[in-house]
Amino acid sequence: MTEKRFDPSVADGRWQRAWDEARCFEADSNSDKPKSYVLEMFPYPSGRIHIGHVRNYTMGDVLARYKKMRGHEVLHPMGWDAFGMPAENAAMEKGVHPGGWTRDNIANMKAQLKRIGFALDWNREFATCDPEYYGHEQALFIDMFNAGLVYRKESEVNWDPVDNTVLANEQVIDGKGWRSGAEVEKRKLNQWFLKITDFADDLLDGLGELKDWPDKVRLMQENWIGKSQGLQFKFDLSDGQEVEVYSTRPDTIFGASFVAVAADHPIAQGVAESNSDAQAFIEKCKAGGTTAAELETAEKLGFDTGIKAIHPITGGDLPVYIANFVLMDYGTGAVMGVPGHDQRDFEFSTKYGLPILRVVAPEGADADAPLSEAESGDGVLVNSDFLNGMSVDDAKAAIITRAEAGKWGEGQTVWRLRDWGVSRQRYWGTPIPFIHCDACGVVPAPKESLPIELPEDIDFKEPGNPLGRHPTWKHVDCPKCGGKAERETDTLDTFTNSSWYFLRFASQPVDRPFDAEEVAKWLPVEQYIGGIEHAILHLLYARFWTRALKHMGQIDFGEPFASLFTQGMVTHETYSRQDSGREVYFTPSEVERGGESAVLKSDGNPVDIGRVIKMSKSKKNVVDPDDIIETYGADAVRWFMLSDSPPERDLPWSEAGIEGCSRFVHRLWRLFGQFDAGASGEDKALARKTHQTIAAVADDIEALSFNKAVARLYELTGATEKAGPSATRNEAIRTILLLASPMMPHLAEEAWEQMGGEGLIAEAEWPEVDEALLVDDEVTIAIQHKGKLRDTLTVAKGLPKEQMEALALASEKVQRSLDGAEVRKVIVVPDRLVNIVT
Repeated sequence: MTEKRFDPSVADGRWQRAWDEARCFEADSNSDKPKSYVLEMFPYPSGRIHIGHVRNYTMGDVLARYKKMRGHEVLHPMGWDAFGMPAENAAMEKGVHPGGWTRDNIANMKAQLKRIGFALDWNREFATCDPEYYGHEQALFIDMFNAGLVYRKESEVNWDPVDNTVLANEQVIDGKGWRSGAEVEKRKLNQWFLKITDFADDLLDGLGELKDWPDKVRLMQENWIGKSQGLQFKFDLSDGQEVEVYSTRPDTIFGASFVAVAADHPIAQGVAESNSDAQAFIEKCKAGGTTAAELETAEKLGFDTGIKAIHPITGGDLPVYIANFVLMDYGTGAVMGVPGHDQRDFEFSTKYGLPILRVVAPEGADADAPLSEAESGDGVLVNSDFLNGMSVDDAKAAIITRAEAGKWGEGQTVWRLRDWGVSRQRYWGTPIPFIHCDACGVVPAPKESLPIELPEDIDFKEPGNPLGRHPTWKHVDCPKCGGKAERETDTLDTFTNSSWYFLRFASQPVDRPFDAEEVAKWLPVEQYIGGIEHAILHLLYARFWTRALKHMGQIDFGEPFASLFTQGMVTHETYSRQDSGREVYFTPSEVERGGESAVLKSDGNPVDIGRVIKMSKSKKNVVDPDDIIETYGADAVRWFMLSDSPPERDLPWSEAGIEGCSRFVHRLWRLFGQFDAGASGEDKALARKTHQTIAAVADDIEALSFNKAVARLYELTGATEKAGPSATRNEAIRTILLLASPMMPHLAEEAWEQMGGEGLIAEAEWPEVDEALLVDDEVTIAIQHKGKLRDTLTVAKGLPKEQMEALALASEKVQRSLDGAEVRKVIVVPDRLVNIVT
């Protein structure tokens, strides 16, 4: 081979162009090869690829390239999750169109991905903001409506009065809009919903079949679906009304201290009609947060209505409060407060001086001991009349039996899962394909009119959804009666776009969302890779959408992703300093690091070095992949993403680490340059090491244990460097090249060409394993005398004890240690040890 130095700045682009020209990575649905669908969660086109993306896509890329080398037809596509608020915010803040902003970002990010050399089928690329894509989504939405899986109802929402839009619970921060800072109001609006609750049981049961999903993800989904057994029962009230509550812990009914209702519960509204203080309290509740996290951490507040609830067993009076931690959308909108065994109720009762009674205690514990916090653990019933001494489960059953016999309650299964509200009062999303007619009501748009495209001539000078004030777009004729009507101006939640995109990657007919037969060739996705932050909503919605399509007879499988892998984050330390009382952050490229200190390059003054945390734009601890590729080349970046840390754990970024990876790239290049086609001779130990590495690296890649595969390549490289010239060494060099090619594809192509390899290494086959060489036929045994190691011998595996003993005693080192002493005993452990006793 040539002595020239490997130059990634030339090689990277050269081989990327060669792959494109050869159309290496375009998947053929009609191929008779076994099919593998490898998919990473597609990115939002925010403008720049970050290092976290690079790690995610490198893992999928190695697996896709490996599968191709193993003879599979591989589908490894890429697209863009392109709708959403960031584009709309950019339109408002920068005066640009969301579409233009999005497509500019896509172009930038696509160029970045190409620079890293990913084996992607760009022929199947799409963005969810393409009318060709969302038009098919509109058709599927209509199909779901016709199947009874879509409905519209009035629902309470978080309303930002400045931005004139609905906010998700997560966008309400301390009662204020996350962007405007305005006090959020609660409003009732007609909203569109998908009936995900129809599939609650199936979604829960299906988790048990997902053996190749992380346990933590399955548990998170199980908790989100939230199936629970309990008692729904009623309290009679002192004013002649009654209130229904639901409890998963009916065993604690003797510990009840109060009943609380939501601010918009009919009882609360009735009290507020004649009580201005109650009305003021309700308004305060409506201004508070509504997320589970906010309700857990917020101060628990209540308003005593003066109404008493009558305990269904003891007949005692319990005060009825309006409480800020009870939501109408959960359960019945009313709860039984048991402060001894629920921390939220404990805090509330402490604040308002209500009794706190222990009714479940560990066996043998003091039943009347005061509690410093709620006890949620298991135990036996105490202070509970006829339940005393029972286990929690037995007590639950006993109370349910008693309630049903007395007709004041019944056992029920309830779900935490709620139907999926998909209405968004925003422009940059899929228009909901329905039309409002005064005469005919709400009717679906004719399918032949799809896609209903977003109008281009909009402005964001006023807050709120520009579709609602567009002069012409929303005005249409009713498809049923022909009269004047209006389009729906809400758009779909962007999670709908990512709930079926994996089907469109597999099949892209012009006239329908997908072809079922073609989809069946690829789905379910063999390996799905993405962040743990999508463990609940995206994955749950995708599972629901797939089941809905199966329910409608459009596909014949219910789980979209056979195997799921959640990769760790890429982390970096932060750099900052105080400026006018606020913390100002700097990017790593702005800082010069020296030992334990760092200075800002622009002024030479010190900056504080912070913790190593997930890379984020707000903390500016991000590394631009383009800068790193410019310096070290794509393969060094890819190698760094795979080495050291197990892929499920966080990967700390370090300049020293990437420099080390770059050195190894050039070390391999030098080794490949030593390939000598004329060399002969055999090296049995190196041959065994080579074939053991082939098998082990294959197993590691299949298991996504990329760091282990990297370690094995380091080992084989070291062993090959130490070996003398031989045909075996040539085989080892060629093997290292093939094994490393999915990880360092540009270096591999360059070396493959120099070695005279046929075609592209991207289309070469994975090396065959000689099974006979996987089993060691020699072992190294230790020889001990007087408790110390005196020698080691390499012998045939399975050598008889007598021969092991004879070889050990014949050792010169052993004879020197014996020094003529009489051997009293020889202990032989086959294939491991000979111990000589004198």
